[in-house]
Amino acid sequence: QVKWKGKDLFDLVCRTLGLRETWFFGLQYTIKDTVAWLKMDKKVLDHDVPTEEPVTFHFLAKFYPENAEEELVQEITQHLFFLQVKKQILDEKIYCPPEASGLLASYAVQAKYGDYDPNVHKRGFLAQEELLPKRVINLYQMTPEMWEERITAWYAEHRGRARDEAEMEYLKIAQDLEMYGVNYFAIRNKKGTELLLGVDALGLHIYDPDNRLTPKISFPWNEIRNISYSDKEFTIKPLDKKIDVFKFNSSKLRVNKLILQLCIGNHDLFMRRRKADSLEVQQMKAQAREEKARKQMERQRLAREKQMREEAERTRDELERRLMQLKEEATMANEALMRSEETADLLAEKAQITEEEAKLLAQKAAEAEQEMQRIKATAIRTEEEKRLMEQKVLEAEMLALKMAEESERRAKEADQLKQDLQEARESERRAKQKLLEIT
Repeated sequence: QVKWKGKDLFDLVCRTLGLRETWFFGLQYTIKDTVAWLKMDKKVLDHDVPTEEPVTFHFLAKFYPENAEEELVQEITQHLFFLQVKKQILDEKIYCPPEASGLLASYAVQAKYGDYDPNVHKRGFLAQEELLPKRVINLYQMTPEMWEERITAWYAEHRGRARDEAEMEYLKIAQDLEMYGVNYFAIRNKKGTELLLGVDALGLHIYDPDNRLTPKISFPWNEIRNISYSDKEFTIKPLDKKIDVFKFNSSKLRVNKLILQLCIGNHDLFMRRRKADSLEVQQMKAQAREEKARKQMERQRLAREKQMREEAERTRDELERRLMQLKEEATMANEALMRSEETADLLAEKAQITEEEAKLLAQKAAEAEQEMQRIKATAIRTEEEKRLMEQKVLEAEMLALKMAEESERRAKEADQLKQDLQEARESERRAKQKLLEIT
């Protein structure tokens, strides 16, 4: 609305996001290459905003917490800080060492993809992701595949962390980086030496322009008695009167106003942290604890269901494997049964033939015995006839003996075949029993 003040627009954005920790954030815009923040008590259109439409504002964190884990209560607040800090690291506005960059990337992957699953997260799944600053990538002779392998190895170790937990771990590492949460401004001291002023949650820091990591001198908020601003000159008066007053100049009026805003806002939050939480913050923390406990229970329930599902799948696979094994055993038993039946039929046929041969030989042996008795009973008168008769008797006895031996041998063979047939029948019976058990 045309009459809206900055606070009206800002509150609308916060309500849309469901954000209650509004004191960290602001609406930023750019005018003539200078960053500015929308003032809450001033009409939006009264600001020196760009004239072209639509007017673009960036909803960003204006002030940073000293300790993200203790101060950021809402999950949406944590998420917004995570997105902003990650972008600053990737854009190299915050210097991050290579090893820390890889570890941070792995937490970002955990936040986006959830737990690592080798069946889902296969080689190349991070190919389109921007995870590392270009400076880190160019620093080593490593291919994208090698970087992905290293990040994935870390990522696999984060199993069990929810998105909000992974993002908080990211912030806990990032907040220890030297450039985290620092706003830098080009200044000159009384001698005209070019320096950098850094404003953050802990105080004011003076840097050499070529070194944004290590300040030459720092003024913690609790050691600053007063910050005054007159025209283009800032004066920092330390609490300890023995320490010299530090004065510096900034080149632009807009920059001076921005520095003053950041100093006041950071100092107010610094003092606020050292007091008891307001009733609103206490309520938010209580709600956050309840929500966290509820989510924890929900995650545990889902984990149990997942475990039960995996166990059921393993049981199903085991049953399927056992069924296939039983089918194979049934097929083998069926084949064995068929072979047993064929063997039994052959043995039965052979036993029948042998038995018939034995009966025939026994009959011939009996006939030979009768013939021998008949010859013995016949009266032979002449010696020649007697000799011939004795010879015939001898031959008949030999033939009868041979026939008897052959008959006995065939009878034994028949018995052996019967025994083999019985064993074959027993093998057949066992095969049928095995098949029945398998079925």
